[in-house]
Amino acid sequence: MLNLRQTAVASIALGCALFGVGAAQARDLCPDRPGLGTPPCTVEPGKVVVEIGVADWTRDDDGTSQTDTVEAGEFLARIGLTDRLEAQLGWTAYGHERVRDRLTGAIDKQAGTGDVTLALRRNLRNPDGSGLSIALMPRLTLPTGGGAIGAGDWGAGLLIPVGVELKDGLSFKLTPEIDAAVDVDRSGRHLAYGGVLGLDVDLTPSITATIEAAAMRDDDPDGHETQALGGLSIEWQPSDDSQFDLGVTIGLNHDAPDRQLYLGFVRRF
Repeated sequence: MLNLRQTAVASIALGCALFGVGAAQARDLCPDRPGLGTPPCTVEPGKVVVEIGVADWTRDDDGTSQTDTVEAGEFLARIGLTDRLEAQLGWTAYGHERVRDRLTGAIDKQAGTGDVTLALRRNLRNPDGSGLSIALMPRLTLPTGGGAIGAGDWGAGLLIPVGVELKDGLSFKLTPEIDAAVDVDRSGRHLAYGGVLGLDVDLTPSITATIEAAAMRDDDPDGHETQALGGLSIEWQPSDDSQFDLGVTIGLNHDAPDRQLYLGFVRRF
């Protein structure tokens, strides 16, 4: 008779065999956060990367109202399935939105959890992110959140992350994106598309700065808009399996939120 420990080990081994998950050569840590773009690298099979947004504050002032949104506990789990494929599960534990009418001074507040996001990332070239690396990343958002930071309906999208390692500690990245985005009235979907350009600069062996520019076109039936954003973030990796980061995003046109500040950390298991 197998004891409990032997049964657990046998179950894990069977699961790995069924899903093609096994030991893999260690790769450099390649998190999704921070920043606006998405890397093309995938988590090696048998590993899990957990990314946490500790705090995130965004302000948007359109002249008639000022909206402050605070989020905490933004969670992303990335699971390596094969050498080139990873699965992702994302969720935000808490969000608070405060809207102040600049004409009357009236304040409206609401709070709640965020939607659940499911995604797959299939790398097509260099899954460790080295050299020229390319991936496809379909994703689906489920309307589990509340009115504060939840979309209200399901949405979907496709990202095509591209990365190119340059010399002297420089890396270029590009993330085109097309979405079936949820309408502002929280029912139905419309076309949204755009992309992010970024440059990673290795300041030291453990510290990297990222400069980004993004543009996103949103064809919502309630009103079309194009947001232009600029971002700067810093990542510090004190070990091979951990990272701390902080960043700022600035709106570059009237349609974009004015500013965003955020910080978080990453751990690989």
